[in-house]
Amino acid sequence: MKPEKTPMQWQDWSVSAVVAGFVAVLVGFASSVAIVFQAASAAGADQAVTASWIAVLGFAMGITCIGFSWYFKAPVLTAWSTPGAALLASSLTDVSLAEAVGVFMFSAVLTLLLGLSGWFDKLSSRIPLPIAAAMLAGILFKFGLAIFISLPDAPVLVLTMLGVFLAAKRWWPRYAVPLVLMAGLLFASVTGQLQLNQVSLTLVEPVWISPEWSWQALLGVGLPLFLVTMTSQNIPGLAVLKASGYQLPVSPLLSWTGLVTLLTAPLGNFSINLAAITAAICSGPEAHSDPAKRYTAGIAAGVFYLLTGLAGATVVALFAAFPKALVATVAGVALLGTIASNLAQVSAESPHRDAAMLTFLVTASGLSFWGIASPFWGLVAGVVTLVLLNWRRG
Repeated sequence: MKPEKTPMQWQDWSVSAVVAGFVAVLVGFASSVAIVFQAASAAGADQAVTASWIAVLGFAMGITCIGFSWYFKAPVLTAWSTPGAALLASSLTDVSLAEAVGVFMFSAVLTLLLGLSGWFDKLSSRIPLPIAAAMLAGILFKFGLAIFISLPDAPVLVLTMLGVFLAAKRWWPRYAVPLVLMAGLLFASVTGQLQLNQVSLTLVEPVWISPEWSWQALLGVGLPLFLVTMTSQNIPGLAVLKASGYQLPVSPLLSWTGLVTLLTAPLGNFSINLAAITAAICSGPEAHSDPAKRYTAGIAAGVFYLLTGLAGATVVALFAAFPKALVATVAGVALLGTIASNLAQVSAESPHRDAAMLTFLVTASGLSFWGIASPFWGLVAGVVTLVLLNWRRG
């Protein structure tokens, strides 16, 4: 599906698309905001600076989600680099806050240059669709499992949400995820599991930190940050778009995320990139039955991200008040359709099936070498298998 440069129509909007955008932001924040706090703490950031980080990340993701989704008419979502945040949390202890900003800017410049060069576009176009689908299925598989992993901790809540999901899929399939979210929030509120007493409205004031440069920090932290973000975030993010049928020029997306990160790094944006998991929530059939109208889910996510930027501390506290089992179940049911469609491509009879299956297994395993996460190694396993099988047949 190529992007269509047509005006946005209000008829394209639906409740399911707006809820998909909200769920994407909920999952994105709830699943990894603690890692961002750890990264800020490692850099020596106080509460005001940490709040600024959350605010500018929200604004950066909001603007790019809205801009990309509106322009390309596709659900293009961005996210902060969670592996990058984990890397920073363990690498910034001996780096000053100003030098950390220099690291962010260095990584952003590398991303911008890679996007402008067009190399990433050429490389990504050579990845067969079953391999991309297998990597995506491996990434999302744990979210489907998380429903049942969380079941022992909150059995009534999870079973109630699953019951609502099955009933909605039978009679109101378009509104299945919104109804599951509403049922979960209602049940958690009635049973006292929704802890809102610590939530108060607080607007964030951005804090500017001028960069300083240390070649040791640039090579020791900045270069790994760039590599981890490329391999663990942008490649899976591209796989989501490709597996969902959206054929978009990758280089402009990469260039703009690099540029936005570069301009906002002094305020605390350490890295934004193409999203994978949250994008899958907005690009599946639960977001909208018509793939051409799912871009509205991306725009909705961008609006919710802007709200998180406006009141970052408040929104973080709100998301933290949701029971973990509720978040896990909503994310899992929102991704079931996407997981199923990608697994169908993995198991379909084709010359790529063996390579795709290995890609899926390695990615789902969660293995990591040298700080590089399993999606990259799954892709390597699939490509190597494909090359060897083709060489043998030749």
